[in-house]
Amino acid sequence: MGGRPKKRSLTIAGHRTSVSLEDDFWDALYEMAYAEGRSVPQLIAEIDSRRGQNGLSSAIRSAVLAHFRARPAAREH
Repeated sequence: MGGRPKKRSLTIAGHRTSVSLEDDFWDALYEMAYAEGRSVPQLIAEIDSRRGQNGLSSAIRSAVLAHFRARPAAREH
């Protein structure tokens, strides 16, 4: 994973916020949203609703990791 985090602004739950993630995480987030048939803001809103006291960027990274670990190809290694 390379590069510095990139900040992007979006609206979730009716308010504007910004999220800083590395390109690899942004790419994975878009892949997850596409696979689930929803938009990235919708996916982030769901992650936001479950994150508790964790920061949003950290919660997104954890959700991305959990998603890709759960895939069958990930279990084969």
